[in-house]
Amino acid sequence: MSGFLDWPAYRSTVLRAPKRPFVALPLRLADTGGPVLGESRVGPLDNDLTRQHDGEPLGERIIVHGRVLDTGGRPIPHTLVEVWQANAAGRYAHHVDRHPAPLDPNFSGAGRFLTDADGAYRFVTIKPGAYPWRNHDNAWRPAHIHFSVFGRSFTQRLVTQMYFPGDPLFGQDPIFNAVRDPAARARMIAAFDLESTEPEWALAYRFDVVLQATPFEEAP
Repeated sequence: MSGFLDWPAYRSTVLRAPKRPFVALPLRLADTGGPVLGESRVGPLDNDLTRQHDGEPLGERIIVHGRVLDTGGRPIPHTLVEVWQANAAGRYAHHVDRHPAPLDPNFSGAGRFLTDADGAYRFVTIKPGAYPWRNHDNAWRPAHIHFSVFGRSFTQRLVTQMYFPGDPLFGQDPIFNAVRDPAARARMIAAFDLESTEPEWALAYRFDVVLQATPFEEAP
């Protein structure tokens, strides 16, 4: 199990992957050690990344929505969902991002939403652009949105990425392909949702998140 997160094609795993066997901690899903997250942490515009500044951001406006579920298909209500992403030019609003693409003064690229009683969430944002990274020769990341899903505390956190259908960069992205099960990789790709698309305003994508008790329950 010590090499479970070590994927040689993704060079950063050399530093990030654990070198020793995992240690099982006596945690339960009901445990809420550390900061507890609730309704007071979410503002009225936190889920609309296009309205957090005085002007409108550049790029293709999209709606990203879905549900947070457990492995039995039951909704997980009142769960904090956070997203962060690059702008339409493929650049993050972060000082360490040196990609020579323009920053957008009207787009910070981060949002949050608390799921409703049915486990549903909804964001309005801009479709992110692809961007280069120095993992291998001529390396580019597919367009993606980072997701962080908390239960009710930090001990119940899942971090994943949402991709867009039909991206030509899937085949050469080692982060995407580090998920070895093809069916699991497919679940990381959002589905275009014409029914939820708003005419003359924004395309919609659906992305459901399924939470397990721990990411290390099953052997690779």
